[in-house]
Amino acid sequence: MIESVDDRKEKLEFNKLQKRLRRNVGKAIEDYCMIEEGDRVMVCLSGGKDSYTMLDILMGLQKSAPVNFELIAVNMDQKQPGFPEHVLPEYLSQIGVPFHIVEKDTYSVVKEIIPEGKTTCSLCSRLRRGTLYGFAESIGVNKIALGHHRDDIIETLFLNMFHGGKLKSMPPKLLSDDKKHVLIRPLAYCKETDIEAYSNAKEFPIIPCNLCGSQENLQRQNIKMMLQQWEREQPGRSENIFSAICNIAPSQLGDRQLWDFNNLQDQQDKGHLFTRLDVVQID
Repeated sequence: MIESVDDRKEKLEFNKLQKRLRRNVGKAIEDYCMIEEGDRVMVCLSGGKDSYTMLDILMGLQKSAPVNFELIAVNMDQKQPGFPEHVLPEYLSQIGVPFHIVEKDTYSVVKEIIPEGKTTCSLCSRLRRGTLYGFAESIGVNKIALGHHRDDIIETLFLNMFHGGKLKSMPPKLLSDDKKHVLIRPLAYCKETDIEAYSNAKEFPIIPCNLCGSQENLQRQNIKMMLQQWEREQPGRSENIFSAICNIAPSQLGDRQLWDFNNLQDQQDKGHLFTRLDVVQID
């Protein structure tokens, strides 16, 4: 069968996209020392485009990486009504990656605590995170890979500024509060549009999050629309914002915990204060 011009063009574009994602993931792993020799990495798989892409790219890099590491895919079945329990086991068995399905009825807990119509995302994520941390400890993994991408990180920065009064986001690599878990975000350098295009091309069996009837986090959606508008008006602005997140100057901000403002004068060069200059007055 002769390949058409359109087919060749589509294949070329996909290859460029795949190389870009692999390059960005590889760069993030290298820059933040995310994966080392002998690591056992738990890849958190939600059934969405981001985590599918993360697992796929990591499996590709695993074959050519200069270090040996294990990947264990883990999905948490939160017992939402109508959740297609067969989709992920079938997919993961097909691609040949070790996996676990963790069953935990957080759906009932969330629905009991959160009033009808209120955003459930925050509580849902906390319950999911706690369960996955505990499971990671039980299977002896030393790294937990999450599917947050560059746009998630930028959006979180503005969410915290606008609604939390804090200048913080999601770091590419993080030690948990109890010091037991190292979290990594291999997609930290990847754009959401690239991930979406890759997911569509690969035809991953996407499972939508319907815990809250596909309820959107309105604050995050507003931030997303704001950033998209900025990007249309000035292409490259999101790239600059992400660069700023990775290039912080503590002395140019106002956090007294990060910079010793109280004692700056002790470091001041005061030699010139005791030098008298002759002043000549010209009529």
